[in-house]
Amino acid sequence: MIKIAMQKFIFMLVSLFILITATFFLMNGVPGSPMQSEKATSAQVQKNLEAYYGLDKSLGEQYITYLKNIVKLDFGISMKKRHHSVNKMIADSFGYSLKLGLAAIVTSLVVGCYLGIIAALYHRKFYDHFAMTIAVLGLAIPSVVMAPLLQYIFAVKLSLFDTARIDELKDYVLPTIALASGPIAYIARLLRTNMIEVLNADFIKMAKAKGLAGHIIVWKHCLRNSMLPVVTYMGFLTANVITGSVIIEKVFAIPGMGSFFISSVIDRDYPLIMGTTIFYAALLVLCRFLSDMAYIFVDPRIRSAQGKQVA
Repeated sequence: MIKIAMQKFIFMLVSLFILITATFFLMNGVPGSPMQSEKATSAQVQKNLEAYYGLDKSLGEQYITYLKNIVKLDFGISMKKRHHSVNKMIADSFGYSLKLGLAAIVTSLVVGCYLGIIAALYHRKFYDHFAMTIAVLGLAIPSVVMAPLLQYIFAVKLSLFDTARIDELKDYVLPTIALASGPIAYIARLLRTNMIEVLNADFIKMAKAKGLAGHIIVWKHCLRNSMLPVVTYMGFLTANVITGSVIIEKVFAIPGMGSFFISSVIDRDYPLIMGTTIFYAALLVLCRFLSDMAYIFVDPRIRSAQGKQVA
């Protein structure tokens, strides 16, 4: 188990290093200079700013310096918001993104698993059709469309929520629904398919023949063996939530990392772009690592097989 975790952890670090390198050279490969703006009215001002941010050095020197700063977890100073540390900007905004992301992940798992269980237990009946109809709608309507649609219905027409405010707990309801609608549908369909297969397995028939209660069969025997694909999907779910929250935060005017990321791209703020990109990437890689570990922990057969391969 430890050897497997170490292998995956090293792979995580290598992936992150490749992404940091690719992001750095792609950003510096863009034509022009980020200092070419209305504030830099003279060549001397541009030259001074480039020297301040180290852009006057060779690309190799900039790369080595940036790697050293990354090791120290220093993302530098924003080019557009002068004297503002990228680390502080991320720290101040990440709380909003984290709350929204956790709410969307929990909602996706709870509602998606509930719909999947109901659909599997009532296969080809009304509840199955109803749950799958919701799932199809969730997959068919992307979050970028779902968000303004929810705003229009529940905020503008019904006046149940505010269109763009994040002061109270209820203000997270609409963004969470918009962000979790797709994952809910996918988890429901995924769990339904696997649970129907498990319900017809021989060990479930044996459990029924022994007279075990229905809820014990479902929760203790059936659900655990059906959850493996859902556990695997957790890594991709986190990726969808994190990347999707960029648009959702912009639509609902949430002062999270998404707003900083979009504005940094528009302003060509190199330190902020790279800081948020690397932070997002680190979260995604870490969540994928934890997902792999959870998958191995849930299924002992995988742990045993991979342990033999490592040995």
